[in-house]
Amino acid sequence: MTDTAAPAHRPVPDLGRVGLWTSAFDFLPVPQLRDTAAELDALGYGALWWGETVGRETFTQALLLLESSPRIPVATGIANLWARDAVATNGAARTLLDAHPGRFLLGLGVSHGPLVEGLRPGGNVYDKPLTLMRNYLDALDASIYFAAGGELPRPPRVLAALGPRMLELSRDRAEGAHTYLVTPEHTAQAREALGAGGYLAVEQGVVLTTDRETALRRGREHLKPYINLPNYRNNWLRLGLTEADFADGGSERLVDLLVASGDEAAIRTRIDAHHAAGADHVCVQVLGESMVDLPMDDWRTLAPALLG
Repeated sequence: MTDTAAPAHRPVPDLGRVGLWTSAFDFLPVPQLRDTAAELDALGYGALWWGETVGRETFTQALLLLESSPRIPVATGIANLWARDAVATNGAARTLLDAHPGRFLLGLGVSHGPLVEGLRPGGNVYDKPLTLMRNYLDALDASIYFAAGGELPRPPRVLAALGPRMLELSRDRAEGAHTYLVTPEHTAQAREALGAGGYLAVEQGVVLTTDRETALRRGREHLKPYINLPNYRNNWLRLGLTEADFADGGSERLVDLLVASGDEAAIRTRIDAHHAAGADHVCVQVLGESMVDLPMDDWRTLAPALLG
């Protein structure tokens, strides 16, 4: 399989303009998870996104969410390619789409060195992530040829991408990119890299409060797991931040650039800025005091402002 011999793919689901990204799903009992998905569907959000670290297995969680709601699509943000081989990923994604046509988007990523080498046993070495992703996509595409009846359209996918080369790979080997902890300026750069036809789903952290102290505290708590990861730091440096912005839990400038805060209108303004810069979809991550918090009240409050 080569970069120019990719198989046909199923279309990207209609995710709408605004969806939700949350880590809280991993901490909910399954009955509450089902009820939450059903309510978010009824509120009208375009899609549900979540990550994959050491919580629930991501495709199993996708099935729980899909079976709990009649309409809303789900997207992995991201499925960690270190967690399973390409054949397993292809089979899981195809199963979800067969069971719930048009409602699943595979977000795929290489994760980060400290997470791969520190949390996953087996002597994994995080090296050359671009080559790793390219080889994984080759294996993913090749696996469809073993399906009964010949070649089948592959599941739609976006790649976790920040830097220029991963964005180019997202353009060439996927339907587009999923960006995380970025600014509207980065969204404009990603749109240019992907071209007019590439799908761009942008995560945006938000704190629904006009209290400055609360906004900064929650923003810094959110950034804590990411601030020392090289992939993110390098991207922020490319955007004009400096090493000084990473000290003492993150400067106010860093928090303000990456986490929108204020009332509903202020949150809507930041989301509109991403759309104006070229985003097809913005998945909003509403921040509580910790990633365990389920911001249900804020999701309810924001729905009329963000979805109208």
